[in-house]
Amino acid sequence: MSNASKRPPVWFRVVSVALLLWALAGCYACVQQFRLGAEAMGPASDADRALYASLPIWYNAVYAVTVGCGLLGAGALLARSVLSIPLTFLSLLGVVIQFGWLFAATDIVAIKGGSTALFPLVIAGVALLSVLLARHARARGWIA
Repeated sequence: MSNASKRPPVWFRVVSVALLLWALAGCYACVQQFRLGAEAMGPASDADRALYASLPIWYNAVYAVTVGCGLLGAGALLARSVLSIPLTFLSLLGVVIQFGWLFAATDIVAIKGGSTALFPLVIAGVALLSVLLARHARARGWIA
């Protein structure tokens, strides 16, 4: 039996499905932001509108690539493909670029408070979990 043919445990499938659902939610949020702009999260304040208007042109492209790679990476995990490793890594890199710029180049924390960083930290944590899971699965021979 080759290393790549090892059957993963049930928890691997459960976590992979959860990551796929998370990624679908991220894609939905991305589409909503493209459609609705600052109003995507509900009624927007003047500060929300000003922040959204100040986003650089590349910001939405990074967002789309980030959630797209997250979705493809989760799908690759379910399909037991080694492509999950670079895809989940690209998604994590996109999260770091996107939120790194947002918190470093804007005054969002001063306007909205420190709790504004909580959900982005959860997003980064899930992206990191995806990378670690893909690497763990490769090391265990669950993906090839």
